[in-house]
Amino acid sequence: MNNIYLVGFMGTGKTAVGKGLAKKKKWQFVDLDDLIELRERRLIPDIFAQNGEPYFRRVEKKVLKEVSKEKKFVVSCGGGIVIDKENIGTMKETGIIICLSAAPEEILKRTSGCGNRPLLNVKDPKEQIELLLKLRAPYYGQADKNIDTSKISVKEVVDRIVKLTSVKAKGKSLPA
Repeated sequence: MNNIYLVGFMGTGKTAVGKGLAKKKKWQFVDLDDLIELRERRLIPDIFAQNGEPYFRRVEKKVLKEVSKEKKFVVSCGGGIVIDKENIGTMKETGIIICLSAAPEEILKRTSGCGNRPLLNVKDPKEQIELLLKLRAPYYGQADKNIDTSKISVKEVVDRIVKLTSVKAKGKSLPA
């Protein structure tokens, strides 16, 4: 296993868990959204506003392909990366995909007050969260493992992933 890819909806803990996991495994951590902002020299809401989501998704795919060539990276991916089946293939070929999930109410609580969430800058963000979760469910379902972060700490999530990835590294299949 080269890398660990953390996918899931915004507000599920990908960045916090990713940093903790990388520290515990002594691997490198990278947040794809941060890398995209560095490459583009602008914030993601600006990319969406100026060039639209399709442009952002093309940049995201390119950056993922570059990062996937690395080894021992914990990669926090943007919430919509799973929509592209080529991205799923890239991640599966070069590592393990862990989907972090949370209840819509928890996501709303965690993301409220964040102005840098372009997909939630709508009249009813909870309704938007529920809709996007429904639409993305089949894509998130392609992950190797799903962990609900609604009621557990970042440390508990990290410990579960460490346990899962040590089982995977020994050639055994992941528990359901």
